[in-house]
Amino acid sequence: MAFLFSRQKEKLPADAVRRLRDDLIKLDQGPAINRKAVLDDAIRQLQILRLKLQGSEEAVAADLLPLLAAALPKLDFESRKDSVAVFHCLLRFTYNGAQPTVLYLTSARPETIVTLVNTYPNSDAALNAGAILREAFKAESLARVALLDPSFWDLFTYVQGGRFDLSSDAFATFKELLTRHKVIVAEFLATRYDDFFSHYNALLNSDNYITKRQSIKLLGEILLDRANYNIMTAYVDSPDHLKLCMNLLRDKSRNVQYEAFHVFKVFVANPKKSKPVEGLLLKNREQLLRFLPKFHEDRKDDEQFADEKAFLIKQIEALGQPQPI
Repeated sequence: MAFLFSRQKEKLPADAVRRLRDDLIKLDQGPAINRKAVLDDAIRQLQILRLKLQGSEEAVAADLLPLLAAALPKLDFESRKDSVAVFHCLLRFTYNGAQPTVLYLTSARPETIVTLVNTYPNSDAALNAGAILREAFKAESLARVALLDPSFWDLFTYVQGGRFDLSSDAFATFKELLTRHKVIVAEFLATRYDDFFSHYNALLNSDNYITKRQSIKLLGEILLDRANYNIMTAYVDSPDHLKLCMNLLRDKSRNVQYEAFHVFKVFVANPKKSKPVEGLLLKNREQLLRFLPKFHEDRKDDEQFADEKAFLIKQIEALGQPQPI
């Protein structure tokens, strides 16, 4: 008898996968079905899967995840949480050194990632979609799917609009995508440099304080990452980027000012400044030499900041002077 109960228990996840898949398909069939009954059953199957699901074979075979991603906005609060748990379990599942769900989503169902990105405008399901995406982006192949799809550019809108919690979550996803996998991000930035920084500079000019602060901080991390050396040298060759950075040094927010300083120092410390950048620094030399000594002078205990500021002042003082042979 115990053996029979054991076999029945083992079959539960596969049964739940099949029933959940059928329920999710029915939810798109319009008024011809009893939506409440179907939704209630879908919720029950999600609860079962959250507790019982161990691998990904059944979910992959049933093509469940694309349906579940699309259904997130239709589910209730607890069911969306269950859906996140199911996604996380399957994304993390490893068999013989491989991740079957990651391979399945990358090769057969990449649109699932796009569906999740496009869920951000839905205020009910956005946070759940974001949690799934950040887990998915731990896999380089899925991060590449998101970077190369046109929906990537919509993230620039999502990080600025809507409620604070939604825009902050979108920015967390955006940051994960741009910092987790160095090589593919460097390749992407190199091939889409103009498009990317055209969009990114709009974030730096945003009227949304949180967006501006998070964006200037992330920009510093991107530029100072060794993998992005070529991107950094291209960025600091632009006088327009320098103008934007100097404006942020005078932002009304001290936090924005401080993060802008860490980008500004890259322009000044660059030993091979472009002529336009050097000319702009020379034009503003006297103003900068009056401004920098007083800049955040209350950070007396931050020795690194004080040293960096002293170094920049010395570099600006030396502008236009003959270089030692």
